[in-house]
Amino acid sequence: MARPPHGAPSPDDLAASYDYELPPELIATEPAARREDSRLFVYHRADDRVEHRRFSDLPEYIKPTDLLVLNNSKVQRAAIATTDGRLEALLLDETSPQHWVALVKPGARAKPGMRLKFALRDGSGREIEAEVLKTLPGGERVLRFFAPVDLEALGEMPLPPYIRKRRTTLGQPEHTPADVERYQTVYAKRIGSVAAPTAGLHFTPEMLARFNHAFVTLHVGLGTFRPVKTERLSDHDMHEEVYAIPEGFAAAYEAAERIIAVGTTSARVLESARELRGGGRTRIFIRPPYEFKRVDALLTNFHLPHSTLIMLVSALVGRERLMELYREAVRERYRFFSYGDAMLIL
Repeated sequence: MARPPHGAPSPDDLAASYDYELPPELIATEPAARREDSRLFVYHRADDRVEHRRFSDLPEYIKPTDLLVLNNSKVQRAAIATTDGRLEALLLDETSPQHWVALVKPGARAKPGMRLKFALRDGSGREIEAEVLKTLPGGERVLRFFAPVDLEALGEMPLPPYIRKRRTTLGQPEHTPADVERYQTVYAKRIGSVAAPTAGLHFTPEMLARFNHAFVTLHVGLGTFRPVKTERLSDHDMHEEVYAIPEGFAAAYEAAERIIAVGTTSARVLESARELRGGGRTRIFIRPPYEFKRVDALLTNFHLPHSTLIMLVSALVGRERLMELYREAVRERYRFFSYGDAMLIL
């Protein structure tokens, strides 16, 4: 690979270098009929080899001495819309009782002092009211609700915007009852995410039981939805997320010969933590030329262009090679993004 001119940024540091062409019909709007029916794109780094398989074939690649590390964060039903349909809010974090940081769209309409009404989904006609208190530097709003917020009664699953947009284009409803189950891993336990750790969506309880595995928790936040908007990756302000590592995890880690991170969120926990116990917050931005310290292999989905997720995977594979692999996945008609197919990098 030719070196950039003296003083010019490396292509690895340019957000535009993490782009690829994707036909809209390859954006998965629904999950596979069964979780394990997803396809599996297998890339062997040692000999630069590709295989096209099914997710149900995963046991062929996992040894008894491997440890799968999965994120057991649970998605909360954090997407709500005003009764008049003019505004939508994604409730990110309850900072104090009945005070929520939220992403409101369209943001220009959500002025401080504005009152918003949201209807409960039970058909009772009951509403809950909130006031916009202020706008934060990142554009989020602080909402004060006039009653406790029960997200299970009020909200929808926070599907990524590209799924909802594609469904609308196809004349389909933005949300379906199936999303409540399928936009959630079967092992989700600790509630706090506004997006699913999607690499885990392919597992059934029966399949997971076949593997040596352990859990960590990282609550997926707003940054998952936001592409890198700076020209250079080195100028990007990485979002912060909360993680936790349970007692006993370090022993499982030390006993394993190979660590396979299930998803970029699990990888971020493993690469962030000073010690493999307790918890904390991470702003780690994994991108080339980062060298992984604890992750030996990665199971992931196909990610959006310009996202920090595709940049993390590039650090493991190499940016140019990953873009070639993505182009092959497009040619082979893999399904992309949250409800799409999986990629195993060994």
